[in-house]
Amino acid sequence: MAKKYAIVKELDEAVNLKDGTTVLQFETRLQGGLECGGAYLKYLSPQDAGWKPKEFDNESPYSIMFGPDKCGATNKVHFILKHKNPKSGEYIEHHLKYPPSVPSDKLTHVYTAILKPDNEVSILIDGEEKKKASFLSAEDFEPPLIPSKTIPDPDDKKPEDWDERAKIPDPDAVKPEDWDEDAPMEIEDEEAVKPEGWLDDEPDEIDDPEATKPEDWDDEEDGEWEAPKIENPKCEIAPGCGEWKRPMKRNPAYKGKWSPPLIDNPSYKGIWKPQEIPNPSYFELEKPDFDPIAAIGIEIWTMQDGILFDNILIAKNDKVAESYRETTWKPKFEVEKEKQKAEDEAADSARLAGFQRKVFDVLYKVADTPFLSKYKHQILDLIEHAETQPNLTIGVLVSIVVIILTIFFKLIFGGKKQ
Repeated sequence: MAKKYAIVKELDEAVNLKDGTTVLQFETRLQGGLECGGAYLKYLSPQDAGWKPKEFDNESPYSIMFGPDKCGATNKVHFILKHKNPKSGEYIEHHLKYPPSVPSDKLTHVYTAILKPDNEVSILIDGEEKKKASFLSAEDFEPPLIPSKTIPDPDDKKPEDWDERAKIPDPDAVKPEDWDEDAPMEIEDEEAVKPEGWLDDEPDEIDDPEATKPEDWDDEEDGEWEAPKIENPKCEIAPGCGEWKRPMKRNPAYKGKWSPPLIDNPSYKGIWKPQEIPNPSYFELEKPDFDPIAAIGIEIWTMQDGILFDNILIAKNDKVAESYRETTWKPKFEVEKEKQKAEDEAADSARLAGFQRKVFDVLYKVADTPFLSKYKHQILDLIEHAETQPNLTIGVLVSIVVIILTIFFKLIFGGKKQ
């Protein structure tokens, strides 16, 4: 069942993102994996932007949203910047293009976003850079932070006589007099000859001569009994049965419906598009106009529980973030990884043991088969030996197969030398 979570923590002092380097970093662990839900943080704008901590929800204004999000076709580490257009005053969400994917395991991972003074942002997962982008590049953010200089004129309309057809039917073309539109695509092959031995009077199927009416068949309730059909054995050795018909072949006179050939359209003007006009929302930008970060919020919708957040850090030096990764995250991650490895190995052993138990159960049933009664004690000894040493299971299977094949060949060939 889907649930929504929202919690907010105000900072003692707002963090200015406009000066120098700023590092956003946090750890998260998806204890049950992440099939559908979010595990990101929202870095909230100051409250004078119009929100209250006790009323924190998805409408609360934020400066940056960063972290894992996965559901259906969505699988990415979000980085979204809310930026104010100085011309219109409107806040617009700018999404990082082609963000990295979310790790698929259930271990703790550390996510880092480094905002640099040269307008670059780097996204790291577990200290490894997965994405680098420029805030001012239209190739890296959608929509771009800097709007295009021109836009299509919304008031420009396509003229009624505008012709977008590159090719048109030739108006001077005339259907040839010998063009037969009614000629069929296929005709009988008049040169075909019925194969010798064709059984004209034999049907493809006949009543099964060995079938008998069931003793409990009631004609009144079940209807008149009819023997099931089988393939006519006479047809198997003959070239064919039943009425012979000439095969069909392609009609050389077939041309189909006539249509005039296409020629270049003398009135063609190309694909119409409105003329470009200056964009009233265009502005130039040397650096992003980040809103300060006044609080950190977790506002997520998820189908799963067990999402853990830890060591949320905002720093002005990426060395500080690196130090936290080395001293707090990495030791934890290594312990979790070893524990997960041990659990996986135990699960594999349990699956193997379960498989071997099923194999032994089958082998005991095989040993009880009358067909193998003469070798029962030999087979049971093999099985009991394998149960004490499970790594011998495959060898035991091979031994029993050899015994069965030996008996099989003795029964077929009677022990005679071939």
